[in-house]
Amino acid sequence: MNVHFLNGPNLNLLGQREPEIYGKATLADIEKLVREHATRCGASIEFKQSNSEGDLVSWIQQAKGVADVIVINAAAYTHTSVALRDAISATGVPAIEIHLSNIHAREEFRHHSFIAAVCRGQICGFGVNSYILALDAAVSVKGGNKVV
Repeated sequence: MNVHFLNGPNLNLLGQREPEIYGKATLADIEKLVREHATRCGASIEFKQSNSEGDLVSWIQQAKGVADVIVINAAAYTHTSVALRDAISATGVPAIEIHLSNIHAREEFRHHSFIAAVCRGQICGFGVNSYILALDAAVSVKGGNKVV
């Protein structure tokens, strides 16, 4: 079971950017927790971050035939990127959309996700645990054994 975690713009600033919204954990902290959980679940993960929409599109395309599931925190691109939506749709790799904050309880412009319609589901509002829940969901999508 191979899960690719793709992280979008400004997530490299976690821990210092609006901690009242996004928490105090850094992206490296989150990756460490996800890797530990992946070991318990019998999954391997790839964890990437870019501020570039083009990088994210390329990584989604490269996941075809390699990743069993994509977990994507597209950050602000969630609300703007038809290119990410089309890449997810084109690859056919099951994708799970995640967010640290509850995007539906925030500003109106964050309520719409361009990628939601082509993802298996959306997990938002659970902070760092959104990533752990997404890994559990990824394992269940592929029918694997979940170990907590």
